[in-house]
Amino acid sequence: MPRSVHITAPSRLHFGLWSLAGGTGRQYGGVGAMVEKPGLVLAIRESGMLATTGPLAGRAMNFCWRWASFHRAGIPSCQIDILAAPPEHAGLGTGTQLGLAVAAGLNAFVGLPSQSPGELALSVGRGTRSAVGTYGFVQGGLVVEQGKLPGEPISPLDCRIDLPPDWRFVLVRPLGLSGLAGDDEATAIAGLPAIAAAVTDQLIAEVREHLVPAAATGDFPAFAESLYRYGHQSGLCFAPRQGGAYNGPLLTRLVQQIRSLGAAGVGQSSWGPTLFAVQPTQAAAENLVERLRGATRTQSLDIIITTPANRGARISVLSD
Repeated sequence: MPRSVHITAPSRLHFGLWSLAGGTGRQYGGVGAMVEKPGLVLAIRESGMLATTGPLAGRAMNFCWRWASFHRAGIPSCQIDILAAPPEHAGLGTGTQLGLAVAAGLNAFVGLPSQSPGELALSVGRGTRSAVGTYGFVQGGLVVEQGKLPGEPISPLDCRIDLPPDWRFVLVRPLGLSGLAGDDEATAIAGLPAIAAAVTDQLIAEVREHLVPAAATGDFPAFAESLYRYGHQSGLCFAPRQGGAYNGPLLTRLVQQIRSLGAAGVGQSSWGPTLFAVQPTQAAAENLVERLRGATRTQSLDIIITTPANRGARISVLSD
């Protein structure tokens, strides 16, 4: 058994679903990307008993028990220290990244063989709807998933590609707001009407004919415009719950403000409140941030610049 395991995992941006339960064919499905910051850092070390410390320690403990039940094994005597974590319920996929980090870390700690993304997710009860963060945890990059058929444990991967390393995502999060998660999210989704098949077809066509080819060829202007079109159209499918394409008037105004500053590729990650604006270079991202701070002085915003994460979680094992 190793002395310690160290894990660093990226965060997930979700650009939007293209189907909802109640329609025909595959349900959910969609596209997103992994970014380096704000990332999750977790360490597992030998201890006389199971303990978890740091932000989200309670959730980490619950994932430990899920992992043990799935593997029909006792939990090893270890301490899990969460050294850094993105905010919860902010549209960054924090719960999934934490759950998969705990599962992958415990696997490495006890010497289990590497598991597939689906197996990791099942072992801690993640991936029940979207699987973007599940595949992204393992592989990084831009992730497109097909959606689930009845009886499938996790949505199959459609494609995964690297994003150009020079590109940047500017993340904008109003402080004091939170998105939906857990039972609240499940209830909200259950109350939404099914997405019309024609709309699902349009969203899929946007991804396959414009978004993915632009990313693969490094065509930044085409990618940015496609990203906005996709997110806006997908967001309108949630209008009965959000009040529009974005979750509430504040986020709607912020999207408009950011686009008015010349950023075409703006969207909302999952339910928000995190918004993102893709930029072609670090200098362009810094320029946008400077102008955005000037235009939103009276608003309490957390704004960061982050790079695409074209690799998944990094797991280091230190043995005796």
